[in-house]
Amino acid sequence: MATVWIVDDDDSMRWVLDQVLVQAGFTVQGFADADSALARSRSDAPDVVITDIRMPGMDGLDFAAALHRERPELPVIVITAHSDLDTTVAAFDEGAFEYLPKPFDLDDAVDVVRRACRPPPTERETAEPGEPVPQEGLIGRAPSMQSVFRAIGRLAHAPVPVLITGESGTGKELIAQALHRHSPRSGGPFVALNMAAIPHDLLESELFGHERGAFTGADQQRIGRFEQAAGGTLFLDEIGDMPAGLQTRLLRILSEGVFHRLGGREALRADVRILAATHQDLEALVERGAFRADLFHRLNVVRLEVPPLRDRREDIPMLAHHFLQRCARELGVPAKRLTAAAAARLARHDWPGNVRELENVCRWLTVMAPGREIEPAELPEGVNDDIPTSQGGDGHWTAGVRAWADARIAAGATDIGQEARQALEAELIRSALTATAGHRQQAARLLGWGRNTLTRRIQELGLDA
Repeated sequence: MATVWIVDDDDSMRWVLDQVLVQAGFTVQGFADADSALARSRSDAPDVVITDIRMPGMDGLDFAAALHRERPELPVIVITAHSDLDTTVAAFDEGAFEYLPKPFDLDDAVDVVRRACRPPPTERETAEPGEPVPQEGLIGRAPSMQSVFRAIGRLAHAPVPVLITGESGTGKELIAQALHRHSPRSGGPFVALNMAAIPHDLLESELFGHERGAFTGADQQRIGRFEQAAGGTLFLDEIGDMPAGLQTRLLRILSEGVFHRLGGREALRADVRILAATHQDLEALVERGAFRADLFHRLNVVRLEVPPLRDRREDIPMLAHHFLQRCARELGVPAKRLTAAAAARLARHDWPGNVRELENVCRWLTVMAPGREIEPAELPEGVNDDIPTSQGGDGHWTAGVRAWADARIAAGATDIGQEARQALEAELIRSALTATAGHRQQAARLLGWGRNTLTRRIQELGLDA
């Protein structure tokens, strides 16, 4: 049975909290001032402390800070009738577990105390992977990511251009960095340039550099990205946004291996490996005349498609653990951990922003989640109650099943399990027969059945026609 100390000079507040917490199964002890509670804490310690801020003698913030120095793992819940921004920030600066402004709902207070009483994460089921996470950021057990890893292994030593495609936020630059890191050029620089982030009238100088006096304002020579990347790798991100004139120059460099600085006459050797990336459909851009077909074919020697996060959901808990650890190191705070339920909830989200969105959510949780463990209710809005909406390919048909089941139950249907099994089996059979042009032996093999089983189920389900 967990013990809760209530430190408040208000007798009625101590009494009310005592009553609701005892009814909830806690052992409660009250203190009228912080000094006596702090003295008692040196010989005894509760599981949770609830303290007011404004009290005679030592105030609640100083009390929380003193407790945090002596017992950093002891959760302190701060309550006050004088809630403002400065006080709230100060409470968390002093190590408060949670901050409750008066008047607060008593049920909410009990829930906060229960959360604070959870055992340390190492003693409970969490979603933390049991193996070290790579520090270079390329993480994935999903078959689609394993295919990417194998492709990197094959391409790293091949001196050919690689076109990396995939939705925004999938980690295309990380793929490019890995190709460089494992290549013979790894001792040289890795230089990245995002075509969409630089104004078009500055891109030429940014890429190739310029000589002094090449244009108004060019008061000194500038070394461009091609020269900066000499001996290494030049990564051209969002290549689909490259202006037409620069596409022509890039094509010439890929063909001849030389370039000139803007306003210069000296031919410079382009000693770089070109990697390009885009989230756009370059074939469609070629068809519209917005991208040169010959440049596309030069860049598209090998294409590496990075899968969206929704297509590798099994990687989400491991990625989240990695980002929570990294954000904690960056911010200098203890790392938060996901419970298995919270990890499962994250895995249900469709992640339109992909890995970048997941990283941002983990940064938010590192700052905003009150406890060391993160429960589903503590996930940010937009993720917490999300149900996958994608239905194509190997999409998330289970969401459709859930919606169908909810509707049938609401309609008063019974034995929906049998109904669903028959409907699902019928659709599987139809798909297999369609894929094999009606060849039952091959269809049975696709379904993992024997031919006689398939024939019997076709008859039982009335699919002969």
